[in-house]
Amino acid sequence: MSLLGNLVSQVARSAMNPEDAQRNPVNQHTNARRTGGLGDILGSALGGGSQAGGYNPRQYDRQPDNGFGLDDIIGSITGSNQRGGVSSGAGGLGDILGSVLGGQRNRGGFGGKGMLIAMLMPMVLTWIKNNGGVSGALSKITGMGYDNQARSWMSNQEDNDNLDPNEVSRFFDEGEIQQVAANTGANETEVRQGLAELLPEVMNQLTPNGNLDNETEANDEIDQIMSQLSNRLGTLK
Repeated sequence: MSLLGNLVSQVARSAMNPEDAQRNPVNQHTNARRTGGLGDILGSALGGGSQAGGYNPRQYDRQPDNGFGLDDIIGSITGSNQRGGVSSGAGGLGDILGSVLGGQRNRGGFGGKGMLIAMLMPMVLTWIKNNGGVSGALSKITGMGYDNQARSWMSNQEDNDNLDPNEVSRFFDEGEIQQVAANTGANETEVRQGLAELLPEVMNQLTPNGNLDNETEANDEIDQIMSQLSNRLGTLK
């Protein structure tokens, strides 16, 4: 079972779609703005549930990993129908993400907004982990003055009230933002916009009941994803 399976699998599908770069190109004229719901960059990458098979931010019903079609995603990456040693459970999501990012590194060139979001996912998960897990991250966010926004991210009844992308540097290192921009071909405005929308949605998915009842599970899942991601990228070097 997985809290982030729906989000990570949809990001992977978008990033690996050969039409993503043409349909949702990066380095376009982007106006930094505070958005609601999935927002501009994340919504563009995920389809926002407006298309068949699109991402639904309120789909909290968790399923085993094969319910997300992860076999198919790995098949599209490896060109086969085999899982290639991909682990089951949440760790398998780290394998998926690592394979997507490793494939981008090996192919060269730039993807679209789906690949941008895939590149931002480890930044967001690492930020949550380094700030003490879900409850620690929420405490830091509210302590920085974002109480109302944090409540909207935890709510399963209202859309996310996202961060102002111009304030993202309060959360994430400028060097990391610049590195993602260089690696994806996106401009820094798009990277900030993506982070301003992805962090809220990750927190939304990690708190499906609108509280911290799932905190242990959520923190364990982050640890598993990051460990599997590191291992996968290491084998792809």
